[in-house]
Amino acid sequence: MNAEAAAKTDLHAEMRAMGAAARAAAGDLALASADSKAAALRGAAAAIRDQREAILAANTRDMAAAEQRKLTAALLDRLKLDDKRIEAMARGLEAIASFPDPVGAVLAEWTQPNGLKIERVRVPLGVIGIIYESRPNVTADAGGLSLKAGNAAILRGGSESFHSSRAIHGCLVEGLKGARLPEAAIQLVPTTDRAAVGELLRLSEYVDIIVPRGGRSLIERVQAESRIPVIAHLEGNCHTYVDGAADAAMARKIVLNAKMRRTGICGATETLLVDRRAIGQLPAILGDLIDAGCEVRGDAETRQLDPRVKPATAADWDTEYLDAIIAVKVVDGVDDAIAHINRHGSHHTEAIVTGDAVAAARFLARVDSAIVMHNASTQFADGAEFGMGAEIGISTGKLPPRGPVGAEQLTSYKYVVRGTGQLRP
Repeated sequence: MNAEAAAKTDLHAEMRAMGAAARAAAGDLALASADSKAAALRGAAAAIRDQREAILAANTRDMAAAEQRKLTAALLDRLKLDDKRIEAMARGLEAIASFPDPVGAVLAEWTQPNGLKIERVRVPLGVIGIIYESRPNVTADAGGLSLKAGNAAILRGGSESFHSSRAIHGCLVEGLKGARLPEAAIQLVPTTDRAAVGELLRLSEYVDIIVPRGGRSLIERVQAESRIPVIAHLEGNCHTYVDGAADAAMARKIVLNAKMRRTGICGATETLLVDRRAIGQLPAILGDLIDAGCEVRGDAETRQLDPRVKPATAADWDTEYLDAIIAVKVVDGVDDAIAHINRHGSHHTEAIVTGDAVAAARFLARVDSAIVMHNASTQFADGAEFGMGAEIGISTGKLPPRGPVGAEQLTSYKYVVRGTGQLRP
């Protein structure tokens, strides 16, 4: 056997061993008390604070390698950790710990005429394989949410965040050990070899759900190769529509925040649609964006308003830039905006800015996206902002879970039926 074949055999065996360990840990977690899971999460949060310097050192190593590889500014922003982001990870784990335990919650109950008492009860999914790119904080979020929901997790972070993710994962393991929960409850794939992804996607004997979080190429690969059901977090080609009845000052603030607060997140607005009745507001909005360093690509009507606007191509309406770039189009009212979004959007997050309640209701009802907003920035598309503590991602598919995927969304349910000796006639 040559070295390459031996390496493949070793990786296959290693991934199967991780799967078997995760399956065993999932059995223990399904019966773990709410207090023990909360203790593990709080212990992990404390370890993250204690190991702040080590995490920052690991991240510096990742950042240096990423800069050598000339990753984009958006990807570098996603990768970078600082004191604020480390503290946010710790607080996120503490928030997850503080929420009611979803496992065992009775979702519905009723009694049949024959006396059978039936309950629909929330239960863990089992073992979750989570594949993600760039953001090392996903290690904490994904591990913490999986644990809260009673699931074992196998995490496969991106190669660019390898050292950061390992440092964070070590803190999660400290929390598990302190709470006397199995260390295999949260495992991190210990290699950057892309073949590990394929191995994970074939672990149907051990893994119940795959959650990919990353770019289109990753999602498409997972959906094509996985033998396991997938909860997909697809790209965020998000829109903000400024209606003819929009408050001008509000529209300017929302658009600037929705695009420029953080350009590299999936909830950033990528296309701005403006009602022809509100075209008088557009020069000020364009000025705000350009002054903030945003490149604007617009249709013919938009370009007439500001010579600094570059021509938009057909591809711009379908692009998630994850950068300081925005496409701008003038539309004929709310129905035209809805049609554009449903044709070009990625079913992630869309917002309408308007003082017209009828137009808002029409937009919220007819836009086919996981999250729709009225008079708010699309950057609120985040599990923490929804009160979930954290999220694994935003699911853009039609089947549940849809939208932010938190601990509750990482559960299933079963029916518990209690009788007194009933026989079916």
